[in-house]
Amino acid sequence: QVQLVESGGGLVQAGGSLRLSCAASGRTFSSYSMGWFRQAPGKEREFVAAIIKSGTSTYYADSVKGRFTISRVNAKNTVYLQMNSLKPEDTAVYYCNADAAPLIATSGGAYWGQGTQVTVSS
Repeated sequence: QVQLVESGGGLVQAGGSLRLSCAASGRTFSSYSMGWFRQAPGKEREFVAAIIKSGTSTYYADSVKGRFTISRVNAKNTVYLQMNSLKPEDTAVYYCNADAAPLIATSGGAYWGQGTQVTVSS
């Protein structure tokens, strides 16, 4: 089992940046592939980005490619999501996700954090 706690959300103007963090506890962090998902009001939760256990490969939804960067520091049990050039349509609750599989599925893995709100004003 792994427990996930997100932080770093908030209110930002369009064009601004935020960095989300997800701290993991429990089993060895490097045993999990990690991902970020988001859910906007009235919409389904959607895949944002994923990173493999070693951190050497990353994957992104087309809607965030070139603006968001996922990274991890296994020694700190933490995964990050750097979000630049934010748009109002990026407004959502952002969730951290972990799974023992080599790569998080776009439908989501086994373990979820509680989410952190990101609001982008126009």
